[in-house]
Order: sequence, then C-alpha cells, then structure tokens
Amino acid sequence: MTDYPNGPGGEEAASKTQRKKEMDALQDLGRELVELSRDTLKQMNLPEDLLTAVLDYKRFTANGALRRQMQYIGKLMRSVDPEPIRQHLAMLKGESAEHTAWLHLLERWRDRLVGDDEALGRFIGDYPEADPQQLRTLVRNARKEQQEGRPPKAYRQLFQTLKTLIAEPGQPRIHHKDSDEEDEA
Repeated sequence: MTDYPNGPGGEEAASKTQRKKEMDALQDLGRELVELSRDTLKQMNLPEDLLTAVLDYKRFTANGALRRQMQYIGKLMRSVDPEPIRQHLAMLKGESAEHTAWLHLLERWRDRLVGDDEALGRFIGDYPEADPQQLRTLVRNARKEQQEGRPPKAYRQLFQTLKTLIAEPGQPRIHHKDSDEEDEA
C-alpha cells in the first residue's frame, strides 16, 4: 500500500495545479501588454527581452506565430515580478485607488494655487525642487484665462507641471528637471 500524505496525488497535484494557474495568469497579463501602444509599453520600464517580445508580437500576423510568441511572452513573464506590471495596468484602466487619490491631490493643489496667493509659498515649502518663477507665471496666466473666459491652456499646463513635481505613490516621477535624489522621498 502506497502512503500518500494528502491522499493520492495530494500536495504534488495541488502545487502543480497552482503553478498552472499562475502561469495562465502571467500569460493573461502578457495578453494585456500586447494590447497597449508602443509608447505606453516603453514607459512601463519592462525588462528589455520582454519589451522586445511584446513589440515583436505586434509585428506578426500569422496565427501560429502569434500563438508561439504569446507562449514565449508567458515564459518571459515567469522571470519578472508581475506586481508592478499589474499596478501599472490598473492605473491605466483607472482602477487604482492610489492613482485616483494622487490625481485628486494634484487637482487640489492646482485649485489652491490659482485661488490663493499664499498657496505658492506653501507649495514651494513642500516641494522645494519646484521652479517658483515658472509656477508663478502659470498661476498668473491661469487666473487671467479664467477672468477672460478663455480656454484653460495655462490651467492644464499647471496641472502637467504639478504631475512632474508630485510623484505618484509607488511610481518614479514622470519628468526629472535637475535632481533625482528626492524621487524616493
């Protein structure tokens, strides 16, 4: 009589099933990657071989080649930490609560800067790497646009500038001016 610790196939079968589910999930993640634009993929900071494989997939047209390439992408995904990729995809889909909170923070700062003269000093105190002259100009132009009822070009530029200064939680800054030291702050 054979002695099985957890019944016939016990632990081994469960772990094999679990591994199969994990590999399928990684391949599904790879499928999501191939649907993204080239620019988005390049911004994701993927390992070079995975990025190349995903971009190659986009070039192929034959079903067999696409299937083999997807299997290869799945294989490469096994050697990558999938969590940052999942988080980035969730952010792109607008599913990330952290991303939404960050966008609300940017909007609040923009509204404070446009609505209150003293807000600029507080902002510079919180984000010393900011260029006060650039911000002052954008704030002044945004206020003028609002008063004259013009399209909010400077208002939007102010938001984009704030995005470069206030790092999203868990993400590097989008644009680095002169200093990289405070990215992880």
